[in-house]
Parts: sequence; C-alpha cells; structure tokens
Amino acid sequence: MLKDVTLGQYFPGTSFIHRLDPRTKLIATFVYIAALFVAKWYVSYAVVLALLIVCITVSGIKPSAFFRGLKPILFIIIFTAVINLFATKGGTVLWNWWKLTITSAGAQLAFLMVARIMLLITGTFLLTYTTTPMALTDGLELLLEPIKKLGAPVHEFSMMMSIALRFIPTLIEEADKIASAQKARGADFETGSLTERAKALLPLLVPLFVSAFRRADELAVAMEARCYHGGEGRTRMKKLTMCPADWATLIGSGVFLAGIIVLARYGL
Repeated sequence: MLKDVTLGQYFPGTSFIHRLDPRTKLIATFVYIAALFVAKWYVSYAVVLALLIVCITVSGIKPSAFFRGLKPILFIIIFTAVINLFATKGGTVLWNWWKLTITSAGAQLAFLMVARIMLLITGTFLLTYTTTPMALTDGLELLLEPIKKLGAPVHEFSMMMSIALRFIPTLIEEADKIASAQKARGADFETGSLTERAKALLPLLVPLFVSAFRRADELAVAMEARCYHGGEGRTRMKKLTMCPADWATLIGSGVFLAGIIVLARYGL
C-alpha cells in the first residue's frame, strides 16, 4: 500500500505539459478544480473527464501511475459513495431493506461525488507528476507575490510546500524499509482485529517519526550552514518566463471554465 502513494513524485519528460510554466499549470489546475465544483450533471463531468484524458495522453505518463495513486484513498471513495447512497432521499426507490433505502437520487449523487473525488485527485496528480517541487515552489511564490507586500510569508510558505512534497516519497520509502524489517522480526500488520492491527503499527510509527525528526534536523542544519535566511534578496537559477504556449493554455482554461458554467446553468 505504501508503494502506491505517488503524490509528490515527479516523472521526467519532455511533453507539452512538462514544458509549460509552473505558474500556468498551477492556474490551470485551480481552474480545473473550480470547473469540477461548478459541474452539475453527467454532460459536464463527461467534458471534464475528456479534458483530463487528453492531458494525461499528452503528458506521456502511463495511466497505471494514476490508478496506483488512487488505491490509498479507496476507503474514502467507498465511504463517500455509501454515505451519499443511503443518506440522500428522493426519486424512485431502487432498494429497501429494514431502515436502509436506496433511491435514484441517492444513486446519482453517489456516482457524481465519487467521480468528482477521483477526477479531483487525478488532476492534482497530473500537476505534481509533470512539475518538479522546486518549479512548483518558484511558480507559487511568483503567483503569491502581490500579497507579499501585505507582510505574508510567501517564500516561507512556498518553501514548506516544496519540502513537504520532496519528502513524501522519501518518508514512504523509509516506512516501507521499516515495515520490511519489522516483518522479518515477526511483526504482523495484516491480521487480527482492528485494535490489534493498530497496536502492531506502533513499531512502525515510532521509528518513522524518529527518522522524520532526524531528517528535519539535518535539513535545518544544512540550510543554516549555507547561510539560508529566507527569500529576501534571493535569486533563482532558472528564471520563469511565459511563452505563447502558456498564454494559449490559460486562454483555453478560461474558455473551458466558461463552457462548464454554461452547461451547469442549463442543468447539463
């Protein structure tokens, strides 16, 4: 399961999406998320799905990477579907037993909510898969530059996000090594009751937290040794520039969002 967590990983490539400016990809992702929450019915979701499939195809990343990333949130997806399926009333009754009732409105809402979660997570994966953490940091910092004049710690926030994304794969790999070592010593993480399985995780969580704090301390010492003092006066090795492809992508994102709004207004 730990190996299925792909958030924060970067897949090198030279595709059109890889070459886009990180600011463009961040804005396009926000527009994509807004379109998902604006979408009301099957036609709107079909348009969003079609766009996502096109983007994944253009990126050159194997679809299996996205499906593997969805495995860790499978419980959340199932839980959301069950809650909406039984809690929503309306329409015709499809199934009834004791106090449990499934209606057509509940089935439709459960399907749309599951589709929204899966599309949302997959679109976020596409952003991190095609953009390095450092590029994301630079792009986010430049986008938030206006609020920096209000005293907001923009650089520090961007740096924390970059470090968090960078260390997700590292901590997952560390957790997998610790789990393998504990299994070699007779630990069992997969059998027993829920309480027993939770207690069995203690030999895994304690060394993982110790390792995480040690890595954080080593990183802080390394940054201090290099005289790191925040974003004031710092320069970038690669200067971000917007090219015609970026502007075309932004215009296309605006048109896409406008189209979803029109479809939602007509209940499609």
